[in-house]
Amino acid sequence: QVQLVESGGGLVQAGGSLRLSCVASGRFFSINVMDWYRQAPGKQRELVAGITTDGYTNYADSVKGRFIISRDSAKNTVHLEMNSLKPEDTAVYLCDALVMGGPSGPLSRYWGPGTQVTVSS
Repeated sequence: QVQLVESGGGLVQAGGSLRLSCVASGRFFSINVMDWYRQAPGKQRELVAGITTDGYTNYADSVKGRFIISRDSAKNTVHLEMNSLKPEDTAVYLCDALVMGGPSGPLSRYWGPGTQVTVSS
């Protein structure tokens, strides 16, 4: 079984910063892509940022220049540094990983339960 656990969420004032972390554990060969998504009440889940094994990153337009994604492949960990936070960034932030050689098959996707980020105005 593969598990992802997020941490670092909380309540912050607008303009503040938070750092989210996600750790993957279990039996698998490697992790290909790791992403951060978010879902606000009444809205669809949206991709915030992603990072490949080679370090290639992509960001949603709404967070470019404010958020930075990074990963430590040796520790199966991905981070999201969130700066200049806005009330519209309020959401549950979820981590996902595209895992190779896991129990569900050669290439499978796993999700964490999410961590709440609330930005007050």
